[in-house]
Amino acid sequence: MTELTERAVASRVPSLADEKLRVIARRDPVTVREGTSLGECLDRIRETGTGDSVFVTDARGVLCGVLTERDIFARLVGREVDLDQPVERLMNEHPWTLHLDQLVRHAIDLMQTGRYRNVPLVDDAGVLVGVIRPVDILKYLAEAFPEELLNLPPRPHQRMSSSEGA
Repeated sequence: MTELTERAVASRVPSLADEKLRVIARRDPVTVREGTSLGECLDRIRETGTGDSVFVTDARGVLCGVLTERDIFARLVGREVDLDQPVERLMNEHPWTLHLDQLVRHAIDLMQTGRYRNVPLVDDAGVLVGVIRPVDILKYLAEAFPEELLNLPPRPHQRMSSSEGA
């Protein structure tokens, strides 16, 4: 068994972070077309149960904007809101995006510094091809250490003074 030490893990993580984003399993984004009502966007979020952002695309699938959970809470909660208004009135028209050929470390940096939970992934034409979340990156990193993680004690930092059992 490989010893799981902070130094051993740290030595392997940089090379994992230098892989391209295409190696990480990505999610299908919750999408709507331009002109969709705000009410329909909220319904789509409720329907999926997992998405907290709605990505707005044009007819070709090109990303036009995003309506995030933060947008909803900051601009809608506690106010009179016209749910029939188009999503374009409230969405962020210039969301940060990443390309599948960018490095995993770019997604990590963006999530840490920009506090993004859902990062849209686009191709060369700006077409939305997926979304990546912090949990997707954690799963990817954990897959690199299956034996070490499966053999961890329940509390890895707890040291037993004597052996348990027979």
